[in-house]
Amino acid sequence: MIVEVMTGADERPEARVVEIDDLSRLFLALGQVTDEEAAEVLERSGLGRLHDSGAAQLDAAALRAAAEPRATAADWSAQWDEMVDRARSEGRLSDDGAGITVPVQPAAGA
Repeated sequence: MIVEVMTGADERPEARVVEIDDLSRLFLALGQVTDEEAAEVLERSGLGRLHDSGAAQLDAAALRAAAEPRATAADWSAQWDEMVDRARSEGRLSDDGAGITVPVQPAAGA
């Protein structure tokens, strides 16, 4: 699953969740946006916040709410639970389970 922050309509950055059926990976992909724009868009969308140019914390509940209704994999919920468990075992899940720390990568074509 990828959370993208890209320049959208009217050249305004927007956040969207893509590749929602691929729960084997989770990261933030930034297009042609500044760190400040990315931080603002993530917070405004409720999907998370940017720590720095290398890491972000995504809001687990908001991410699930954005992705699950569009998921097509029959076992998506089980895959989600496995992804959260993996994040926990890797020390990327916040103590309260609300946030998942993810790497930041350039978006394809950025």
